[in-house]
Amino acid sequence: MGKRIIVIAFFLFSIFILPKDIFAVNIAGQSARLSYSLNTENGTDYLLKKLTIRRVLEKNDSPMVDQVDSFIETCNKYNLDCYLLPSIAGIESTFGKFIYPGSFNPFGWGRGLIQFKDWTDGIDTVGEGLRKNYIDKGATTIEQIGAIYCEGNTWSGKVNYFMNQFAKEEEKINLFFSGDKVEL
Repeated sequence: MGKRIIVIAFFLFSIFILPKDIFAVNIAGQSARLSYSLNTENGTDYLLKKLTIRRVLEKNDSPMVDQVDSFIETCNKYNLDCYLLPSIAGIESTFGKFIYPGSFNPFGWGRGLIQFKDWTDGIDTVGEGLRKNYIDKGATTIEQIGAIYCEGNTWSGKVNYFMNQFAKEEEKINLFFSGDKVEL
């Protein structure tokens, strides 16, 4: 256990100190799930999810890259899959790159016209809204949420695409730490 924490700490250190140009191999992803509870006792899940979200946001030049903790805290607070909110931001605004100026609304919430005071406020408000107004009312799949969230019929497929991108990145990180040969 202690060795794994040292490896994770070294990996995190190398990501922030070493050059950002990293090449990856394609690895099959896993199915998305809407609810997820982080194992915060040993911090492994927390660090893995945090690193995964950061890497995907960095790869997409997202202005939200410094909001990883907000995504993690919100998913934990509302028992959401940690990749759901960033995936919605991916489809709705290319991870926050294309939003109404000053709105901090990367989710298209309220047709993108609702403004939040900052990214954290937007992430928390939409996380709470998804939990209370969608999931708690029976929309338990991305397809069911999509039927309410968006007028089009392609939204859920696009959200699933981004969910799979996060899952693939997580799998690459897991393979790296397991000792299997994989290039990050």
